[in-house]
Amino acid sequence: RIHPDDLAGVTASIQKSATALSPWRHEYRVLNPEGHAQWLLGQALPEREPNGATLWTGFITDISQQKETEARIAHLAHFDALTGLPNRVLLLEHFDYALMSAERDRTQLCLMFIDLDHFKNINDVLGHSTGDELLIGVANRFLTLLRPQDTLSRQGGDEFALLVPNCEADSATRLANRLIQAFNLPFEIANQELTITLSIGISVHPEDGRDFDSLSKQADIALYRAKEAGRNGYRFFTSEMQTHSNRVMQIDSALRKALANEQLQLVYQPQIDLKTQKIVGAEALLRWYHPELGQVSPAEFIPIAEENGLILTLGDWVLRTALTTAKPWLAIADADFLIAVNLSALQFRQAGLADCVLATLKDRDFPPQNLELELTERSTMENPESAIAMINTLNQFGIKFSIDDFGTGYSSLSYLKRFKLYKLKIDQSFVRDMTEDPEDHAIVRTIITMAQSLGLITIAEGVETKAQCDLLFELGCNESQGYFTGKPMPAEEFTQLLKLQNP
Repeated sequence: RIHPDDLAGVTASIQKSATALSPWRHEYRVLNPEGHAQWLLGQALPEREPNGATLWTGFITDISQQKETEARIAHLAHFDALTGLPNRVLLLEHFDYALMSAERDRTQLCLMFIDLDHFKNINDVLGHSTGDELLIGVANRFLTLLRPQDTLSRQGGDEFALLVPNCEADSATRLANRLIQAFNLPFEIANQELTITLSIGISVHPEDGRDFDSLSKQADIALYRAKEAGRNGYRFFTSEMQTHSNRVMQIDSALRKALANEQLQLVYQPQIDLKTQKIVGAEALLRWYHPELGQVSPAEFIPIAEENGLILTLGDWVLRTALTTAKPWLAIADADFLIAVNLSALQFRQAGLADCVLATLKDRDFPPQNLELELTERSTMENPESAIAMINTLNQFGIKFSIDDFGTGYSSLSYLKRFKLYKLKIDQSFVRDMTEDPEDHAIVRTIITMAQSLGLITIAEGVETKAQCDLLFELGCNESQGYFTGKPMPAEEFTQLLKLQNP
């Protein structure tokens, strides 16, 4: 029995073939005795009989399996295989329809880009199967919060896009808050509770763009700013963001050529023993002068280098250059003189870091005991056990380690005592007002006392006045670094300073 929905089409195709005596070819469904549909392909050649009737000669083929395969291919072409959500192709189709409706009805629509914060950590620690289960759970939770006319799409990895028709900024704000709050509840996966947060970037039609590419670009910029602001939140696109994004792209592009064009240089800031007032070390600081951009602040270009991976190349260059420059200083300064070089979190996560540092020391014929590597609290606490192993490996060769900007991160004291550290650097944000602000004074005093109990040297950053210097010495701080005791200077100037101290 021909499927009722296909009966008219079959009849019409047969009549057309009979009228024109043209080959008949038609795909249609029939219902088997159990009521299940079966796809058939009919093909035949018509021939007119003497009595005016038409006779067809041909065959009918079961194409049900072919149709199922085509349906699967069509589904894969439009839907994400893991979550079953629309993919980018189907999202674009839905966007075109929503855009047409918005412009016809003069309404707004919103495009949201959504990332799962630190999802990579779950994949790395718990495995991809757990990560996949979490993505499925995330998709299902999203869907419970959306309207039928909204389109949630998985763009790949932990990235989602949400198209919200007939939605102005206030509605988008409420929806973004609702999505973020919904993820306060943990997911139950593999007999454990997993909690994950969202970062959301939002663009609005027509203010931020009138096509998909424009709105996507703006939503992506807003998402980046949401992450910069600490994640677990949302940001709407603004023109200021566009300006910032253009600046980032400009710096990113110029930074890739800076080393080859010899635009980078190191300057060296003296580290002073507060008791003897002698130079006991120097911190190597990276500077970049671009012929068009001018002097670019490290606070601006270092985060970009960390984001695009250039920090690894820059870090290698800084270490090699610093060791080469400081080698002659060892013949002038005291035996325990240290050259301090910063390590980024990305460098510290490198599996081959220890081999790289040791190879550079050997290549530059530089004594390991005169090298100090500065780490941030954040980089050590991302994976404390790995940090302990790395520090222990290099410490065996005499390399010293310090924690930079101490007091601004979230070090665990239980881990801190396991790190084989040499020095804590007290962040300048506490030093700046310590002579007037009782709280900063108390924080500095506490850090110094704690360091003494752990057998660590303390050095204060950002020392700019004699009053600060005197108070630090009174509190038991060992060393100072700042404009009061010596500004960052070129290598030649630092050499002269050392020679004056050690005639």
